[in-house]
Amino acid sequence: MTDAVPQTVVASLDDPFAQLTGPLAETRNLHFEVASSTRLTPHMQRLELTAAELGGFRYAPGQDVMLLVAVDGRKPLRRRYTVRFHDPARRLLTIDVVLHGDGPGERWVRSARPGDRIEGIGPRGKISTNPEADWHLFMGDEAALPAILAMAESLPGASEATLVVEVPEAADEQEFSPVARTRVSWLHRLGRPAGDPATSLLVAEAADVELLPGRGHAYLLGEATVVLALRERLAARGLPQDQMSPKAYWGRGRANAGHGEPAKDA
Repeated sequence: MTDAVPQTVVASLDDPFAQLTGPLAETRNLHFEVASSTRLTPHMQRLELTAAELGGFRYAPGQDVMLLVAVDGRKPLRRRYTVRFHDPARRLLTIDVVLHGDGPGERWVRSARPGDRIEGIGPRGKISTNPEADWHLFMGDEAALPAILAMAESLPGASEATLVVEVPEAADEQEFSPVARTRVSWLHRLGRPAGDPATSLLVAEAADVELLPGRGHAYLLGEATVVLALRERLAARGLPQDQMSPKAYWGRGRANAGHGEPAKDA
């Protein structure tokens, strides 16, 4: 049994999130233990986490938990992972984590074994499905796939959803269980660089993806510059800014900040 960060170290950190106030007022501390770890696809690891606090845990689809994965001196390093599933009866929370590099979050995920412990805070995140939308468009890369699938599965049966997802290869596609009328396009990079707007399959698809009649909503998730390009492409096609929810999960060539998101100047 191993702690991601020993409690003696946690107590000595200069931690901006030591008090859950302000934007964190609706979150809670979560004392997780790893229940299982399995390879879901070639580039995705699935972890089931258990915690006593999960019995009364509430979240909106697309929200995440922030895990304390490592430290840098007295500075905490946290990474945010979307809630893929939550089983309150069993006090289990499932997260799917992309394996694409050697950052502190991925190092912890790769080494995590049942019984290991890690501190978390959640739920976090402002983007979830828009209940007033006539149709929903989700565009993102594999880092956004857990959020895209969780939100798509939460839509009611009368909804219309289009998913456009860029993944490294066909083996990274995932089965999921939507009840809404759902169309899915899987885009395979097949060796192309990830997160480059100039070669992004997502950006190219944004020029032609069908925008259905009525008032829709687009959820644009993934690498920071690609998300910006997607937003610009859809705006050029007439989709208003208030009908788009952009969210940068990572920045190409840059490590995320200690709070788990791309740095503000990324």
